[in-house]
Amino acid sequence: MENLFNYFDSLEEAITVADKDAIILYMNKKSIATFENDGGVELIGKSLYDCHNENSCQIIRDILSTGKSNSYTIEKKGKKKFIHQTPWYKNNEIAGVIEFSIVIPFEMPHFKRD
Repeated sequence: MENLFNYFDSLEEAITVADKDAIILYMNKKSIATFENDGGVELIGKSLYDCHNENSCQIIRDILSTGKSNSYTIEKKGKKKFIHQTPWYKNNEIAGVIEFSIVIPFEMPHFKRD
């Protein structure tokens, strides 16, 4: 798994991994930089529930209990981002949640392929 995390460190997308108790296990370099003002690398070992409002905490609980992903876009600091939160599995059981935060263009082509 360490080699996979090394790969994640080279990506421009922010990736945060938490366990089934919502404790942050890993943040790639982009995630650490993105959340630098909130503690950066010091967030590893902390609870996602301490970093989010109650509505967001409920979404995290839902992901961890149902296995359903959550996706949305945001605009922050002049950038538009696609956020995808999805469970990860170990031995066919939900083991935690991964969040991918990807900067996207404000105007983006959409293709319908049948």
